[in-house]
Amino acid sequence: MEVLNSFMTWIFKSRLGQIEKFKQEPHSVQQITLFELLEAAKGTELGRAYRFDAIKSYADFAAAVPIFDYESFAPYLEKNIKGKQQVFWPSTIQWFAKSSGTTAGRSKYIPVSDESLEECHYKGGKDMVSLYVSNFPDTKVFTGKSLTVGGTLEKDLLHPKGIARAGDVSAVIMHNLPIWAQFIRTPSLETALMSDWEAKIERMARETMDENVTSIAGVPTWTIVLLQRILELKKASHILEVWPNLEVFFHGAVAFGPYRNLFKELIPSDKMRYMETYNASEGFFGMQDQPDSDELLLLLDYGIFYEFIPTEDLEKENPRVISLEGVEVGKNYALVISTNGGLWRYKIGDTIKFTSTLPYRFRISGRTKHFINAFGEEVMVDNTDKAIAAAAASTGLVVKDYTAAPIYFGDQNQGAHEWLIEFENKPESLTAFTIALDEHLKLVNSDYEAKRYKDIALGLPKVTALPVGLFHTWLKNKGKLGGQHKVPRLSNDRRYIDELLLLL
Repeated sequence: MEVLNSFMTWIFKSRLGQIEKFKQEPHSVQQITLFELLEAAKGTELGRAYRFDAIKSYADFAAAVPIFDYESFAPYLEKNIKGKQQVFWPSTIQWFAKSSGTTAGRSKYIPVSDESLEECHYKGGKDMVSLYVSNFPDTKVFTGKSLTVGGTLEKDLLHPKGIARAGDVSAVIMHNLPIWAQFIRTPSLETALMSDWEAKIERMARETMDENVTSIAGVPTWTIVLLQRILELKKASHILEVWPNLEVFFHGAVAFGPYRNLFKELIPSDKMRYMETYNASEGFFGMQDQPDSDELLLLLDYGIFYEFIPTEDLEKENPRVISLEGVEVGKNYALVISTNGGLWRYKIGDTIKFTSTLPYRFRISGRTKHFINAFGEEVMVDNTDKAIAAAAASTGLVVKDYTAAPIYFGDQNQGAHEWLIEFENKPESLTAFTIALDEHLKLVNSDYEAKRYKDIALGLPKVTALPVGLFHTWLKNKGKLGGQHKVPRLSNDRRYIDELLLLL
């Protein structure tokens, strides 16, 4: 195993020269990427409609192709899902990554081409390991197995006349991994892709608890649930008693900060390492490349061309859209991407803030709208507005105002959402309203529904009925009455909700 470890470390380090190139020559790499994408897709339906063959500069591209969001791009996606190919990308699209948070329905479906799998998602996994072994040359990560905590695949085709299937992006990636990659990971692919999360966690725990696990890759929420179950089965006090050679957790999808102390309890070692990645349904965008900083390196040779909208321009009819050369350190930008998966000038809904421009490093600063994504549930204001209206209607209540935030995992509580609601009329049964709210939120958001499955990762919401006028008092105390000031519907941290609770 030591020989294999040395060989694999050498193999992965071979990519470092290419990473260094895009760090030093970011603008030329991005220009090449743009014209490779345009050349590849010029014969597609979308490419012909917007005359890709006539585009000779970035200015031409920006003038010819509009900015898309999911709703405006959906007609192209629907054609592809129904079986038509070469709509927005030349190669056959057989997979879609399923995500939630749109106004159009419970889920959105993001195309995953063979090129985006190989040149973006898989390359990201390889580069993650390359940077890790470069930063930690003493690593023994290849002497054991990597435990991957992934999502699920939908069993049926997206459309009877089509060929496309869908699933969480992690599940799509795992399903299509080359055979050699399956030998260095655990649990079995069959177990990793199970859809019944309660049974899946149990089976994962039993399959992996006697393996020599040296690394973990996954979302913090489900990883915590799995580790806690393994400790129960092994009757261990911490996970290093089970996996003494565990050395790194590659994590993403939700902010890691709220979970850090819990992971320190589960894995009490100063030598344990944590590496953040930014791998979304739409593409692999960034990862930590420095061992002493949580900044993410923007990945520039992955078949993705980046543009940016300053967040103060988002609500304008004609917002400024700039390429990489125009960004400034410390400003918030909404991401706009064109990809080798067939997305064109597509707003993904995330915002980032650059910390440096040579090389380009950044931190994820949030979503373009208020949201809760503490557990991977991706709950948007549109979801909660619909759910709270339906719950109020079904229980005969009138909601004046509300705000919600996460309750993070702790010693005395599991993860959940806390809601503070000001009702026009006093609820006869707050419990009935809470259950109705929970059920309606499941109906409009499939990711929330998955996290709520049998209370494994996310408990029943905690709802408090506020005295009439409390939100008014809070806004007045902050000097924010009238005008454009509003009660924030959702927050991914507890700063607003804790201020309101103090007023009680």
